[in-house]
Amino acid sequence: MRLHLYQFAIVGALAASVGNAREALAQGYGVYEQGSCTMARAGAAVASPCNDGSAIFFNPAALVNAPNRVSIGGTLIAPSGGFTNSLTGHRDDLANKVYPVPHAFVTAQLRPRLVGGIGLFAPYGLTSDWSPDAEGRFLGHHSRIEGLYLQPTLAYQLTPRVSVGAGFDLSLVSVGLKRRVDLAGQLVPGGGGLTFANLGIASGTDFADVNLTGNGTGVGYHIGVLVRATDRLSFGARYLSRQLVKISDGKAEISQVNTGLVVPADLPSPTNPGVVAIPRGTPIDIVLAPEFANGGPLADQSAATYLRFPDQLVLGLAYQVTPRAKLLFDYQYTNWHVFDQLEIDLANLGPVVYYQNNHETHDFRLGGEYALSESTELRLGAYTHNAAAPSSAVIPNLPEGPRTSFTAGLGTRLTNSLHLDLAYQYIDQADRRGRTVDLGPVRPRGTDNN
Repeated sequence: MRLHLYQFAIVGALAASVGNAREALAQGYGVYEQGSCTMARAGAAVASPCNDGSAIFFNPAALVNAPNRVSIGGTLIAPSGGFTNSLTGHRDDLANKVYPVPHAFVTAQLRPRLVGGIGLFAPYGLTSDWSPDAEGRFLGHHSRIEGLYLQPTLAYQLTPRVSVGAGFDLSLVSVGLKRRVDLAGQLVPGGGGLTFANLGIASGTDFADVNLTGNGTGVGYHIGVLVRATDRLSFGARYLSRQLVKISDGKAEISQVNTGLVVPADLPSPTNPGVVAIPRGTPIDIVLAPEFANGGPLADQSAATYLRFPDQLVLGLAYQVTPRAKLLFDYQYTNWHVFDQLEIDLANLGPVVYYQNNHETHDFRLGGEYALSESTELRLGAYTHNAAAPSSAVIPNLPEGPRTSFTAGLGTRLTNSLHLDLAYQYIDQADRRGRTVDLGPVRPRGTDNN
């Protein structure tokens, strides 16, 4: 999977940026493209963020170096690629759609050593869209997670060489999942414990389509420190806390999918074997219809779930090699282990669990800048990271994987108050192979979700 990402930005007294991205699903469901200047450096920024207000995300402590900025922009993400079932070898391709990811930053000098700001950005988000007849449709043919963070931030310069910063994060979260339900494993209504598979119905027979939606909020914090050890060498660190988002007002809309099949043999009554409960030749869709009616187990119903956003720790350094050249290196740890499963509790049907088995990931980012003139800079970068999910746990809902990326960009000052940044990113991520069925049994009701 070889992909391209473009982005440009104008930053100044009033700024705007527009991105046109083509990339696969990110590590886990993380998004790290929060500014064109930083993207051109492959995201290496914690020890020396760009002067466009994006320090609110990349290191709040560095706001003292970028007062009085307004930046508004976004990235357009166009996922592409495929998913292959490890057992069957069947491959499905993602739908060709484009999804916007916004960001906006405003900063202002409050006092001589104090800078305030507010940021709106999306560090976590995901959309995977497959055909409704894709092989993984019983886990989900459309999955969506949108996590928009609103972060008021303060930064203070303790000494001429040391600054600190912190912000409060309020996340506004929206989720959605569309999946089909397989008839083979379902109990026959009035069938005395028989499943439709016992009647010869093949696995992979669609009979219901479920559309789950919900919204919630979470809270967290973001802290950073920046140290200019010498005039050439800087160190930075930031920590973005994890969040627990509870969605209690979700809704499951369930519609019947016609099978066109009939009952292959007379089914006796489980309480009176001499009486035929369901005659041979009865359309199965008629047998199932009451299940979808009001009061039935497959009627529209409320749903609840919880979602964990992982914490991040980033450490980095920046070195001014010459008056014109700067090198940056970041190491990023993301605790994806907190997103090891997703449980959806349906009012009538009970809990459904998606097992992820995620583990921690490690990013290594190397970036550089070179001043071509007093007003123009050339930027280059590269990064690599491992996958959050082991091969045994990868599913079409989240087919992320290890990736390597190369970036390039150019920044130039147009006027005293406007700056133009251009960036290009080439991403290499192999298509994932994995499973299209669940890993294990549903956990019983009453299990603690916290």
